[in-house]
Amino acid sequence: MFFSDCARADESGVSFWIPGLFGSLAATPQQPGWSWANIYYHTSVSAGADVARAREFTLGRVPANVTVNANLNLNLHATGDLGFVVPAYTFATPVLGGQASVSMLAAYGVVGTSLAGTLSGVATGPLGNNVPFARSDTISDTTWGFGDLAPQFTLRWNAGVHNYMTYITGDIPVGAYQSDRLSNLGIGHGAIDAGGGYTYFNPQTGHEVSGVLGFTYNLKNTTTQYQSGVDLHFDWGASQFLSKQVMVGLVGYVYKELGCDSGSGDRVGCFQSQVVGIGPQIGFLFPVGDMQGYLNFKAYGEFAAENRPAGWNTWLTFSISPPAPGAPPTTKPIVRKY
Repeated sequence: MFFSDCARADESGVSFWIPGLFGSLAATPQQPGWSWANIYYHTSVSAGADVARAREFTLGRVPANVTVNANLNLNLHATGDLGFVVPAYTFATPVLGGQASVSMLAAYGVVGTSLAGTLSGVATGPLGNNVPFARSDTISDTTWGFGDLAPQFTLRWNAGVHNYMTYITGDIPVGAYQSDRLSNLGIGHGAIDAGGGYTYFNPQTGHEVSGVLGFTYNLKNTTTQYQSGVDLHFDWGASQFLSKQVMVGLVGYVYKELGCDSGSGDRVGCFQSQVVGIGPQIGFLFPVGDMQGYLNFKAYGEFAAENRPAGWNTWLTFSISPPAPGAPPTTKPIVRKY
C-alpha cells in the first residue's frame, strides 16, 4: 500500500496503492482477537520512454530549460523483494452494527532499478537561442530499507452468504526515500485511501467471489513540489473450495488514475497512469496450535499499462488468526486474506 518505486504509478510511475492487496474473502467477517499476516512480495517490471523520462526529471538529470523530444530511446527496469508484516485486531463489540478491526502494515526489503538510453532535446539559452541537447544515460542503484507505514480501519457486515465491508487507510511517509535516488521504498508524501467491498461466500457449495473498490487522494510531495492525481483501484478474487482445507481460483485488478498530476514540479503534464492484472491463486487451511493457519499463493501478469511500469508480481501469504468458536481450526475458511 505504498512500497517500492518499481511497483507503482503517478509521479514518475509511482503510486500509494499496490494493486492486488485485497483478494478473495476480503469482506467476510473475522473472529475477534489478534491476527497476524506475513507476506513475501516479488515484482519485476519494465517501462518505456514516458516513465523513464519522468524519472529523469525527478532525479534532476534534465535541466529546467530543456524541452525533451517526444521520441526517446529510454527504458527502465526494476525488481523488488519485500516482506510485509500486518498485525491486526478485531473487536468483539459491534460498531454501527458491524465488526470493526484495525491493522498496521509495515514493510522491509530491497528494490533495484536501472535506466538506460538516449535523451535528446533542445536547450534554451540566456538569449533565447536554441541549442541541440543529447546525452546517453546508463544509471542504476539498489536500496535496502523500510517502507512507509499504512494504518487501516475496517468495518464488515454479514447477511448470510452476502458480506459487505468499508475501509479507510493512508500512507505515513517514514520509509526510505530520496528524490534524487532511482530506487526508493517510500513514496515521499502522504496519502488517504478509502473504499468498500463485497464478498459472496457459500460454505455449502464452496463458491466465493469478492471485489473491493477504492480511491486514493495523494498529498503533495514537498520535496519535488509534485502532486499525483486521484487514483481508482479495483481488486477482485474468485475461488472454489475443493475441500474445507483447499481452495483454487483467479485474482485480478484494475488500476486507473482519474485526476491529472499537478504542482510546480510537474514537468510531464497530466501523466495519468493505468494497468490491469490477472492470474491464478491457491490456498491451504491448517491448524497452528489452537489457532487457524492459512497459506496462499497468487500471481499476476500485467497488461494495458500506460505511464506506469508493468510486468508481473507474486504474493506468498502466511497468516494466523483465531478459529471459529467451538469448531476445529480447519472447519471454517480464514475470514481475511491479503
